Amino acid sequence: MREDAGRYRTTALTGWGRTAPTVARVSVPATTAELADVVHSAGARGVVARGLGRSYGDAAQNAGGTVLDMTALTAVHSIDARRGLVSCEAGVSLDRLMRLLLPLGWFVPVTPGTRYVTVGGAIAADIHGKNHHVSGSFTRHVRSLDLLTADGETHTLTPETDPELFWATAGGMGLTGVVLSAEIQLLPVQTALMSVDTERAVDLDDLMDRLEATDHRYRYSVAWIDLLARGASTGRAVLSRGDHASPDQLDGRQRRDPLGFRTSRLPSVPRGLPGGLLSATTVGAFNELWYRKAPRERRGELQRLSTFFHPLDGLPDWNRIYGRRGFLQYQFVVPYGEEPALRRIVEAISRHRCPAFLAVLKRFGDGDPGWLSFPAPGWTLALDIPAALPGLGQLLDGLDEEVLRAGGRIYLAKDSRLGAASLAGMYPAVNDFRRLRARIDPQGRFASDLARRLSL
Repeated sequence: MREDAGRYRTTALTGWGRTAPTVARVSVPATTAELADVVHSAGARGVVARGLGRSYGDAAQNAGGTVLDMTALTAVHSIDARRGLVSCEAGVSLDRLMRLLLPLGWFVPVTPGTRYVTVGGAIAADIHGKNHHVSGSFTRHVRSLDLLTADGETHTLTPETDPELFWATAGGMGLTGVVLSAEIQLLPVQTALMSVDTERAVDLDDLMDRLEATDHRYRYSVAWIDLLARGASTGRAVLSRGDHASPDQLDGRQRRDPLGFRTSRLPSVPRGLPGGLLSATTVGAFNELWYRKAPRERRGELQRLSTFFHPLDGLPDWNRIYGRRGFLQYQFVVPYGEEPALRRIVEAISRHRCPAFLAVLKRFGDGDPGWLSFPAPGWTLALDIPAALPGLGQLLDGLDEEVLRAGGRIYLAKDSRLGAASLAGMYPAVNDFRRLRARIDPQGRFASDLARRLSL
């Protein structure tokens, strides 16, 4: 790493998967005026905003160009505790919002599997959570946002005043401009605990039947799935579903501080772990233990928010578990009615002996208005795979073909390898997105490794 004119540092960046590092000039603006100046002075390789680096692939990398580190822009402008509205800068994390808002009886409307995501990143990736079947993705709850575009102008966007640019920005991976701030509608809660039902499914058919039959009863729903199980146990899973607990579900001690946000934290994962720790044998043993220790059926267990939503946040730098070569997260959705395609994909992963101990299946609700938003009605499966797994490229290419044939798509915020030729079949609005980009950013000022790879 070296300093560049006292204003930039030149460094290699990766996504959370720690694969394919590229070198960029990184600027950490302290004010929106400084940010605008960096955008204006960006060179031929352009500029892209970056939050807390939790996009798994190359969306927040820009080889040979400039990267805006947004984490210094963390002002919370206002909180309307009566109506449940918060207005804040784009560098504010969901973790900070939870700590500020829970004592007031409000929670973020959508959270992914980590709370270490910035508001700007949540909009750029149009993140989803365990409640998509009820609440949609994050940007549905954004009432307005301020966007700095390539011409140096700041535009206040709402879904009503500028629907094209607003919904191109939602899921647009930072390529329409830099989100400076946003106003977000929150979810009212009475406690900082979750009431959780847990049950086991013996195979993939049993899992899908349970989800289809009863998901409508729950605000939040997710299934951990064992992708190493084979034969009659293929697709066996543990379902965790629930909602925010009410005060009458708490015991006397919990009622004294019902909105207290408590987390636990383990020591950081050390650097330099050998990648071979995660093999089909070791992960198979873990999966067997995890499945067997889960209750066949348990109702109304009270869990901390952090336990239910963000268990891995308690293990800092958990991405180092995969060793120096890192890992890929592969997430796709296939439409309802394409259950045979989902089964073929699960069986292919199992045959390949992918050591995936982080694998979850969920059901999406209605599609979101964002032009490049990922969720669509259907089944979504996400799994982490060590990058060093032999034959990984060929396996994933085959899975891409299955997803395409089924009318599904890959999540761009987690992708690091999809080709441009596959994109149009997955995202029907991609050409509209390209035309809008050409109109508002004719010089291609906003750029990233992902944008170049996918010709966005």
